[in-house]
Amino acid sequence: MRIAFYAPLNSPTQGTPSGDRRVASLLMQALRHAGHAVELVSTFRSYDGAGDTIRQEGLRVQGIEIARSLSACWRASAASDRPDVWFTYHLYYKAPDWLGPLVSGDLGIPYVIAEPSYAAKRATSSWALGHEACRDAIRRASLLLCPSRDDIASIATLLGAMDRIVHLAPFLDPERLRAAFGARDLHRAQFAATHGVDPGIAWILAVAMMRPGDKLASYRALADTLAFLKDLQWSLVVAGDGPARTQVEAALQGAGPGRVTFLGEFDQRALAGVYAACDLLVWPAVNEAYGMALLEAQAAGLPVVAANSRGVPDVVQDGLTGLLAPPGDNAGLAALVRELLSAPERRRSMGKTAADFVAAERSVEVASRRLATLLGKLDPVGAAK
Repeated sequence: MRIAFYAPLNSPTQGTPSGDRRVASLLMQALRHAGHAVELVSTFRSYDGAGDTIRQEGLRVQGIEIARSLSACWRASAASDRPDVWFTYHLYYKAPDWLGPLVSGDLGIPYVIAEPSYAAKRATSSWALGHEACRDAIRRASLLLCPSRDDIASIATLLGAMDRIVHLAPFLDPERLRAAFGARDLHRAQFAATHGVDPGIAWILAVAMMRPGDKLASYRALADTLAFLKDLQWSLVVAGDGPARTQVEAALQGAGPGRVTFLGEFDQRALAGVYAACDLLVWPAVNEAYGMALLEAQAAGLPVVAANSRGVPDVVQDGLTGLLAPPGDNAGLAALVRELLSAPERRRSMGKTAADFVAAERSVEVASRRLATLLGKLDPVGAAK
């Protein structure tokens, strides 16, 4: 099957590495692993973060022009060169899909959306145009793949049915992370030598971009959480960078002198060793869609302590691969961190369970089999069987 792939928020091939771009790349990898020919057909970014209606209209016009050009090109080509399915990853009111609905309609092919988001309250917001486009795209889709169960209810309400909605759990390629887990002692010794962190105490890890909004709020909540744990021995390792780094560093100053190591931005290869070297990942997950870092940490044998918000329960198995606190309860989060800091054997056992869970249930291979089955049920004229 030939698949036209598109990500309106962040193209997987452009810009600063992010969880969103990683998921797009992983979806393409899983589709190819399932035997499909996948082409990234556009890098057009439809995102407007300011609520600028004039900009949104300009993006709509530009998107429609691109869609018409793609349609014309494919209609003029041999049938064997046209896509069989259009696959869009992650649309929401700030980044609607102006391409997929038009092209799939012109070519008479199924339209698939992975990670759709719909919030009725945005109908009267400054992003009403994007909201309406997302509503119409979701209604038109033959198949809607939701990585977070948190998104399903609003979409089902919009459609009035569940027959086109499928929960596709977040996944990754665990090979490099699992290999790092197997060489944990080596990674820990190297990290300690390079960064001067005491290997005899527990290392808490945080992995996230440093940008205003929810990420900065999560870092500030992390600082508040750690304030409850000053009586214990630990060191915090922070992997991430971005425009809010100054604010993040200021927030974490309260951890105490010499307790925080800032690594800056790390690529995925190097980050695997950092995950494996640490003892647990802690993240307050303010308004987190689900959190790829939480899944990556588990693949490398780290238990996770996080807030039980939005899609986090779709990634972390509470009590088995990590511990979840109520959203916004920093004292409760700290209590769970204290539990694991005080129980190294339980921490290691939970980390092993986490690595096995990701390898067995959340791998690219598992996702590719699920995608192959789901796409195989699509009708060539665009309606699910």
